[in-house]
Amino acid sequence: MIKAGIIGGAGYTGGELIRLLLNHPEVEIAYVQSRSQVGKAIYSSHPDLLGETELKFSGEVHFDIDVLFLCMGHGASSEFFGQNEVPAGVKIVDLSQDFRLDDDKVYGLPELNREAIRQAGFVANPGCFATAIQLALLPLAHNGALKEVHVSGITGSTGAGVKPSATTHFSWREGNMSTYKAFEHQHMAEVTKSLMQYQPWYEQPINFIPYRGNFTRGILITAYQYIEWPLVEAIRVYNEYYEEHPFTWVSESALDVKQVVNTNKCYVNLTYHNGYLMIQSAIDNLLKGASGQAVQNLNLMFGLEETTGLKLKGSAF
Repeated sequence: MIKAGIIGGAGYTGGELIRLLLNHPEVEIAYVQSRSQVGKAIYSSHPDLLGETELKFSGEVHFDIDVLFLCMGHGASSEFFGQNEVPAGVKIVDLSQDFRLDDDKVYGLPELNREAIRQAGFVANPGCFATAIQLALLPLAHNGALKEVHVSGITGSTGAGVKPSATTHFSWREGNMSTYKAFEHQHMAEVTKSLMQYQPWYEQPINFIPYRGNFTRGILITAYQYIEWPLVEAIRVYNEYYEEHPFTWVSESALDVKQVVNTNKCYVNLTYHNGYLMIQSAIDNLLKGASGQAVQNLNLMFGLEETTGLKLKGSAF
């Protein structure tokens, strides 16, 4: 069995990761660390895990494990490595943004870097918006067809983390929508870097407008750009790119967020409008956008079937 340690297990991504690993046939959770919840039952922070585990949050960290997941806030992972020396034999999956632009770490988007992830000792898990945007655009970049692109995306409130704030608590978010970080979202740097792996001459802007949605989980991306291809060619290119990737599917129908919530899937839909190709993608921000993708990376790093422990079934209702 693969022994896993989790640092920062009290938040949303930590809770989803614990749930996934408890049901993973090849993984045993060695400990779940949390500075704020030491000694408390895991289910005190994650009530859905009542009856699933008697584990308690630990205040201690040890490295008698095979893999370490970091589920802390941005900046905290860098601080952790400044205070701890992780043995070379322990693999690391970091869910923060701290190392996503670090050329010495492998960027953990399997649809882009699957072979590198298989050989990696340290994987920087992508951001949730970044995942959805890249999966919408990677086939274009792979074929050198990416141009100036306009992107909008709406995300659920869990994307802002477990601590409530003025823009995430129920009474403000319910029945409301708003934009934030227009044209300057922190995920765009990793998106641009990934797209340039395929199209290094790409110098056009990615004009991204993010929206806060009045729902809890899920992301829907809408992107469009001018293209010379007919729609049938674009669909062929996307199907060909994703045919060997088990979690990303090209849908013939318009997308709904509910199709992917509680799954590790990404659905992509293509339509054509007066010379413009419109691409939509939908993911669960906590699974394919975070903890599910982290487990997908674990599977690749340890030579397991990529879908192990991730054949999750959502519901459209």
